Amino acid sequence: DAESTELKLAILSSLHPNKAQDVLMDYLLAYNGDVEKVSEALSSSSAAGSKSKRQHSALNGYQSSIDTFAASSGGPKPVATATTKSLVQKGKTLHLYSPADIERHTPCSLVHNFLPQPLASALLEELLAESATFLRNEFQMFERTVTTNHTWRLYLDDDSSFESQQSAIQYDGTANPLNVRKSPPEMIKVSHLVKDAVNAEVARRTRDYQPASRRLKFQSPDAWSPNASIVNCYDGAKEGMGFHADTLTQLGTMPIIGSLSMGVTREFRVRRIVAQDDASTTRADEQGQIAIHLPHNSLLVMHASMQEEWKHCIAPTATITQHPVAGSKRFNITYRHFPAYMNPQYTPKCRCGVACVLRCVMKSKETRGRYMWQCISDRAPGGKSCGLFLWAVLDEDGRPEWAEGFKGNANGTAKIPEDKG
Repeated sequence: DAESTELKLAILSSLHPNKAQDVLMDYLLAYNGDVEKVSEALSSSSAAGSKSKRQHSALNGYQSSIDTFAASSGGPKPVATATTKSLVQKGKTLHLYSPADIERHTPCSLVHNFLPQPLASALLEELLAESATFLRNEFQMFERTVTTNHTWRLYLDDDSSFESQQSAIQYDGTANPLNVRKSPPEMIKVSHLVKDAVNAEVARRTRDYQPASRRLKFQSPDAWSPNASIVNCYDGAKEGMGFHADTLTQLGTMPIIGSLSMGVTREFRVRRIVAQDDASTTRADEQGQIAIHLPHNSLLVMHASMQEEWKHCIAPTATITQHPVAGSKRFNITYRHFPAYMNPQYTPKCRCGVACVLRCVMKSKETRGRYMWQCISDRAPGGKSCGLFLWAVLDEDGRPEWAEGFKGNANGTAKIPEDKG
């Protein structure tokens, strides 16, 4: 409970005054609250001369793996299976820095120092110039018009489909098309590197974490090939984005996203979504969250099931450390693959005449993991929903009924298969 945790932290602080509170909390979580084992591990770590190394790493957005310090003194090492005990506790934020910890406890992979320095600098300069064209989105929530607390822009790569998609893509229930832009040169250049890195991470994730080392149900069998991106800009500590899952309408089911961070380091927070009638011990995990620190030039891969099983956000913060070039700005380019069969021309329209959105049931235990088309005209300022709801017809590869090679409907009562992360 909260009191016993505070008492344990106080004891550990008196025994190890040079250790920060967040470090002590990490150790407590790894050792299931056993103060004696934590103290032994910390003493071993200090004796090995690792204290200064860890403090230096933390300042630069790195962290020794929880697994590493747990194993160093015979402590419990998490096993990469679906039954792994969650380190997230109700009402707590678990901060993860190590790529090994991140991929073990979330459906994400993190690659530090992704781009060569000259290319990273050229990309950042391009983003700073492009940011002058970014927009804030308005939408309706509980009959109030809300403006996003960041700016953003959608980019498309393909010249042949650019004009048709520019006039067809709709967002958040509005009948007005987005002001889509053509992807600029540096972003396209980088997308080829992101493509190779993401496919390598997906292959490794499938091999090491997914059941029987197979792709998930509704996950495309095709190699991931980005052809679009949404770029978000957070200018200053107070800008952010609330918890959400990315819209599946153009992405399709079980999508994969490569998110490249440039500029200021910010916290990317994630939390698992559980059905309302799931066990109370599982629901407690949902109320905790994991914070992943994303420094400049880091690539975060959001794997299949991330958008169906988790929500993510960029939380406003009290302070930030200025970037020497970007200043107070943090950009993230979310490279995406829009399958041809999810082109807006095929999207069902509701009785309002507006394109429906594709969603996955998250909260109802009985239908969790099924996909649906839904009217969201009430999300547009002043809009009202016609209430249209349709179960999507999708095969086991996530292809809709109009797609070539459709294998028959698999969007029945089956639940989302969890990976082992």
